[in-house]
Amino acid sequence: MINSGQRAKLRSMAQTLNPIFHVGKNGINENFIRDIDTALELHELIKLSVLRNSDLNAKESMAILCDATKAEPVTAIGSKFVIYRRSKRDDVEHIEL
Repeated sequence: MINSGQRAKLRSMAQTLNPIFHVGKNGINENFIRDIDTALELHELIKLSVLRNSDLNAKESMAILCDATKAEPVTAIGSKFVIYRRSKRDDVEHIEL
């Protein structure tokens, strides 16, 4: 569990990130969750966006993905959201919180 100070640091780091995944009309399925899980292992902090044709909003999508991947919610603003999970890999540059 991350605290508010750590969340603020992650929010600051996420400002320069571009969304690497988009939640669309197909919603969130097993393959999408698997891809997000892999991205979290490689990057720890990722930004996603929700397209207009999606039945989900950013907060709903963030909650579903955090639950499915055991990630921490960082922020959800408009159609974009950011999630974080510390990687178990040794070859990844870990974010110091």
